[in-house]
Amino acid sequence: MKANKKSGSIAALLTRYYLAFTAALLLVFAGVYALWNRLDTRIFEWADAGALVGSAAFRSGEYRNVDTERYLGGGGAFAVFDAEGNPLYKAAGFLPSIRTVDELLCVPKYNEESAFAVARFTTYEGRTRTLLSRYTGIGDSLKAETILLDEDNHVLAGGVRPGKLRYSEAELGFLTGSWSDRYALSRYESMDTSGEPVTVVLQTRVPTEGDYRKASAEANRVWLLLIPLYAVTALAFIVLLDRHIRRPLQKLGEAIERFGEGDAVSAGCCGGPREIQSLGDSFDEMADKLAQSVRERTELERQRQKMIADISHDLRTPITVIAGYTDAMRDGKAKPEEIPRYLDAIANKTAVLSELAESFYEYSKTEHPDFHLKTEKTDVCEFLRVYLASKYDEIDLAGFSLDVDIPETRIDCMIDGFQLRRALDNLLNDSLRHNARGTTVFAALEKRDGGALIRFGDDGCGIPEALRADIFSPFVVGSESRSSGGSGLGLAISKKIVEAHGGELRLADEPMWRKGTEFDIFLVS
Repeated sequence: MKANKKSGSIAALLTRYYLAFTAALLLVFAGVYALWNRLDTRIFEWADAGALVGSAAFRSGEYRNVDTERYLGGGGAFAVFDAEGNPLYKAAGFLPSIRTVDELLCVPKYNEESAFAVARFTTYEGRTRTLLSRYTGIGDSLKAETILLDEDNHVLAGGVRPGKLRYSEAELGFLTGSWSDRYALSRYESMDTSGEPVTVVLQTRVPTEGDYRKASAEANRVWLLLIPLYAVTALAFIVLLDRHIRRPLQKLGEAIERFGEGDAVSAGCCGGPREIQSLGDSFDEMADKLAQSVRERTELERQRQKMIADISHDLRTPITVIAGYTDAMRDGKAKPEEIPRYLDAIANKTAVLSELAESFYEYSKTEHPDFHLKTEKTDVCEFLRVYLASKYDEIDLAGFSLDVDIPETRIDCMIDGFQLRRALDNLLNDSLRHNARGTTVFAALEKRDGGALIRFGDDGCGIPEALRADIFSPFVVGSESRSSGGSGLGLAISKKIVEAHGGELRLADEPMWRKGTEFDIFLVS
């Protein structure tokens, strides 16, 4: 079984893994950096007034159930005032004491980008003056407002609230944020459960320098996560890479080991990169070729043993006859009048042995690696006419007739005339040997793409179905009893000769005469 789908090459696989590993490390670094930044800037987070007043507890008027630390951080608290500045609720830990509406209005608005600068100086007359500068907005939208106060905090010039003539110390403390160095205030306008306007004053803790150092130290420890995260990421990619490379190689190795033990295995489905799958496919091809080689070697050994048995059989009969008649004459057992018959039998069997020896010799030549043809460009039509003309008397004396169909046009092919005549001789001899008198031998020639086709056969008894598949094997004859004569090598020699021409010799399934035997010889131009 082959792999259904091949993946990319090892280079492409390693490239993908490298890019994925790099991307994973970047994600890990980005995640650690985001966590570090979150921890490092957590101390600078301000109150989330919108979330606080939008919570279910606040909207239902259950102010004490509001999760103050969640919305205002550690040390945070809030208070709720009505439109006249009267406190409606103060959370535990709310430190400032806001008693009037003016004090409430001096608390900076929530999310208002503003800051106060305070400068105190003495005039030439020896009077103390306070200059308050409020800066709102940022960048190009930055605006500055100033208030000049005397020693009793009366407004001499400017102001942030029209009509405000004097500020109390508490008001100045809320306005400038100097009321406490640990906490900051902001006010947020909202509605109570009845829809009346209320002011929510938020108290948040101002980080100290120690808080900054502690938060920074805690945040910096986050970078230590890079070591285990890198190790885990690297291990994950090593495991994945192991699945893509080591496991396919292991499967391939197991397949080779099992093949060495004689098991029929397939390594093409080992998976992995293209190179490993190609190794598996090559191994399967090699295994198939080795298996085919084993089968061919087994078949050759079978044929060799059969050949030895057939040679022994073919030699035993004439040798036995020759030895028997010779012994009879040597021992004086033969009557004088029988000696001529004995000599004729010895001569006949000697001729058979000579024919067998010649056939063995010719077959061995076609099997030899040095066997080659001396081909030349020849008109096959003329060659076949000359050959059949030379065989006419032999065919006629055997009591056979000849039917020829050769075109008048020229058909040129590269042939070795001597060897091709030997191949045709074997076909003709088989027809004359295995058929009765009155049989017609036919020969036809036609031009085919790339060459010529010779149809050679007869309308005789045909070849038994049981022998058709092995008719070109050595020592196969028309009769399983081998009583019809012949060495059984003629067709095997003819096939070798035609194939040496680059052509093909085959037994036709449907002869032209619809009966008998037909051999088709295809020759290349």
